[in-house]
Amino acid sequence: MKLEDIRAVRRNADLLVDREAVCAAYDAMAADITEQLGDANPVVLCVMTGGLVPAGELFTRLDFPVELDYVHATRYQGTQGTSDIRWIARPARSLRDRHVLVIDDILDEGITLAAILDFCREQGARAVYSAVLVEKRHTRKAPGLKPDFVGLVVEDRYLFGCGMDYHGYWRNLPGIYAVNDSTG
Repeated sequence: MKLEDIRAVRRNADLLVDREAVCAAYDAMAADITEQLGDANPVVLCVMTGGLVPAGELFTRLDFPVELDYVHATRYQGTQGTSDIRWIARPARSLRDRHVLVIDDILDEGITLAAILDFCREQGARAVYSAVLVEKRHTRKAPGLKPDFVGLVVEDRYLFGCGMDYHGYWRNLPGIYAVNDSTG
């Protein structure tokens, strides 16, 4: 993909959630997480790569003892999703008897997130929670998957910014954008 095409997608995108609203969502999520897990000595697992931004934002808002680790699992090969989960990195810390909070950028269909949550349970976690900055409004989610902490619920469009990418780009934007259907 040409760099000019990537720039054009940003120029023509629809801003769905601005930086201030995203920050307010992080603040509200952090308050809810603190109330639920503040005394639990949790391990926070950042789901790479999209969860990097939300995990960083939430992690710095948590004012209680917490350990940080990461996982990297994907079902995407390039831009195409598959049904198989490919593990790139598993957590370095033991999850046995720990409260685990898995942080990701978005809940779309949730196949990868569901697999990560199942993995945590299989590793003997005492309790497993999930937090996503964005949940898409649709009915295609993995059966029974409902995040414990959600920052924003948005329409079902191709999103980027705040960790979500457009063909590997624009994760770094502080707002949430949707590809304009006529340009993306």
